[in-house]
Amino acid sequence: MIKLLLGLGNPGRKYSSTRHNLGYRLVELLAKRSKRKFKYGKGSYIFTEVKIKRKKVILVKPQTFMNQSGIAAKDCLDDFSLSPEELLVLCDDMNLPLGKLRIRPKGADGGHNGLKSIISLLNTRDFARLRMGIGLPSPEIRAEDYVLQDFRSIEKDEVAKILKDASSAVETVIFQGITESMNRFN
Repeated sequence: MIKLLLGLGNPGRKYSSTRHNLGYRLVELLAKRSKRKFKYGKGSYIFTEVKIKRKKVILVKPQTFMNQSGIAAKDCLDDFSLSPEELLVLCDDMNLPLGKLRIRPKGADGGHNGLKSIISLLNTRDFARLRMGIGLPSPEIRAEDYVLQDFRSIEKDEVAKILKDASSAVETVIFQGITESMNRFN
């Protein structure tokens, strides 16, 4: 059963509306719905606890940068005495079209440095992830630059929709499991 939602992103206002911060934005949305604020944890993360339809879930935002997300993942799993199987990582994915969701019970990093760091530091690929599509950059833009760009104004409605759909997917994962969520949202 999922007990901890780790929203990937980069800390600081400079990055708050970038493509790479969709994971942050999703946990922020879930916290806001419950009127909860984040506080500092014992490790490299901030967190809050919410109830999603009567089930307690911990929302986490790493305070490391994206490429060091594994530090925060390990810290919070250790601090809350949870296993990787109780973790759901929320992140962007440029290999998916903007607005597309992909839920998996485990897997490779898919070229995502945040997932790569988590896999390395937890020493396992056995944790669930919900990836939110941000689309591919045009050929003249480097991937590293693309993920750190803000969404364009014409994409804002699609971003709002993906966050709404992803929050529904999170609820489905928590209450009906990964398989049902994959059938419904992938």
